[in-house]
Amino acid sequence: MEYVLTEHARDALEKRRIQTAWLERVLNAPEVTEADPVDPDLEHRLACIGEFGGRVLRVIVNTNRTPPHVVTAFFDRRRTLP
Repeated sequence: MEYVLTEHARDALEKRRIQTAWLERVLNAPEVTEADPVDPDLEHRLACIGEFGGRVLRVIVNTNRTPPHVVTAFFDRRRTLP
């Protein structure tokens, strides 16, 4: 999948030690997809990252942009997936 990283997303990946491969895995094959509660242009994609202790990686994407723009990504400590 082609995508664009915003400057904030690039910074977040570096600071949070999120590997590009993990980001792309969640973008391409999310386990769960959720609408953003505030901005209808944003979509939250979530998946467990086994290599990072099974924690849930949340990637927020603006799907109305072409190609989609990754706004941010973070490990969601409050979220678990089945």
